Amino acid sequence: MGNRLSKIYTRTGDKGVTGLGDGSRVDKDSLRVEAYGTVDELNSLVGLVLAADVFAPVRTCLTRVQHELFDLGGELCMPGTILIPDAYVDGLEDDLDRFNADLPPLKDFILPGGSEAAARCHLARTVARRAERRLVSLAHNEAVNESTIRYLNRLSDLLFVLARTLARADGGSEVLWVHGDQREKTAS
Repeated sequence: MGNRLSKIYTRTGDKGVTGLGDGSRVDKDSLRVEAYGTVDELNSLVGLVLAADVFAPVRTCLTRVQHELFDLGGELCMPGTILIPDAYVDGLEDDLDRFNADLPPLKDFILPGGSEAAARCHLARTVARRAERRLVSLAHNEAVNESTIRYLNRLSDLLFVLARTLARADGGSEVLWVHGDQREKTAS
């Protein structure tokens, strides 16, 4: 799959175009490049979560997710290629059910934070949502594997649940949103 790069710079993108995996050239701001670029950004943020002190089940889950995100980027880079099967979505749902089982039900909105690992996970969640939006925009113009959109949707949910899990595991607590009127009453 693909060519090996022996030289990091090629100068072929100096005029604002880039090559896709099928050999075609597109503008660097095309919807497809925006989509796989955002998936790459998301993968980097998952790596940032993994650089924090996270316990083994989360580490195992997110390491698998990084590989799947690389598959997703590859699929987007090679139009007509399918690398994200429904089984990847099923795996995320299994992880969601497993990690969510130990969490108390949500009664309030949660603000990003709680611990460093949890905050990093929240950041990854927001980029997962952006990647999903980029993929939906692409799907309005080109054929897109529906599993990829579902995958990003479930992944953002999983990252939310993992952020909650990490906030509690790190000895922190979830930061609950308090409406402005209520904040003013408690501050008095």
